[in-house]
Amino acid sequence: MLDALTVAVAVTALALAAWCGFAAYRDQPTKDWHFIGMAVVSVLALAQLVVGVVQLARGERPEQGMTIFIAYLIGAFAAVPAAGFLSLTERTRWGSVTVAAGAVVLAVLEVRLYDIWGN
Repeated sequence: MLDALTVAVAVTALALAAWCGFAAYRDQPTKDWHFIGMAVVSVLALAQLVVGVVQLARGERPEQGMTIFIAYLIGAFAAVPAAGFLSLTERTRWGSVTVAAGAVVLAVLEVRLYDIWGN
């Protein structure tokens, strides 16, 4: 795994969580700018998914097992888009809370991916 990419995904996810958390604090739903932020985080997570699959295809293996690594990669990729979709159905401050929670989940999954890979 690329350590710099893992850190970039985690940091941008935490920034998105803070941004959406602040919107929820101000009693605002998710807005177009939040969805742009979600797209940036999702593109980084997609890049990590591609890098992880390429490394597995080259024969590199995670220390704690390939199945759990792939499951965490897919979960990390899906966390923010799923939260964004849910925020569309809840157009109140709770939509912003949902995205903030999904971004925090992504940051935690990044730490776990780092650990699974064996760094």
